[in-house]
Amino acid sequence: RAREIATRLALLYCDRANTSGPHLVVGETAAWVELAGAKVAIRFDSSTMRHRRRGGHNELLGRAVGVKENRYPAVFDATGGLARDAFLLADLGCNVTICERVPVLAWLLQDAVAAAEVSVYGEVREAAGRMHVIAGDSQERVAEPHSVIYLDPMFPERKKAAAVKKEAALLQCLTQSLDDSDSLWAWASQQAVERIVVKRPLRAPTLGQAKPSHTLSGKAVRFDVFVRQPASGGSSDSE
Repeated sequence: RAREIATRLALLYCDRANTSGPHLVVGETAAWVELAGAKVAIRFDSSTMRHRRRGGHNELLGRAVGVKENRYPAVFDATGGLARDAFLLADLGCNVTICERVPVLAWLLQDAVAAAEVSVYGEVREAAGRMHVIAGDSQERVAEPHSVIYLDPMFPERKKAAAVKKEAALLQCLTQSLDDSDSLWAWASQQAVERIVVKRPLRAPTLGQAKPSHTLSGKAVRFDVFVRQPASGGSSDSE
């Protein structure tokens, strides 16, 4: 399996890690990215993710994208990453398209969704059935009308737990620390969608020049919600 993935992603194959840079480790049933002893794996049925399903963050996230009783917006997650929030949205009932431009991360996401589809946990299988991963740059795509764009740009440096710092460093290494927040916002603001939701640190400045329709704040992050005017007729829901 490792040889096949190396060929597909145009990566150098080796039997064991012999590089100081990040490397993809692929086994028969598991895969992860590793750098200097730090590992990043994506497992939607892990105990951590199952615990997050029951957290208060879910309610805030759901409200931000507009989830209500019998209303589950389609979401375009334009910043992929580890797709933890994407999974939570799918678990809430939304159909989520996850776009990831880094080929290795895109493959890890596809592999994680495939594994979740056969998980022993029924709720995980159901959520995975509402997740679709596409590899590529979201800024080269057109979001579906009447959907919600979700942006989670890379946060600026701040105090974090050691494990989180290692994970963030690995992800920044894979993405070459490219901060494209402004261009992401410019792209999103041109899409004919119902709303744009931007996840930000509590004290970070608003992305772009527009003022959010409203903001939902948690303990460490906030969601800036930009409700768009409907394309034709009807009224837009602000919550």
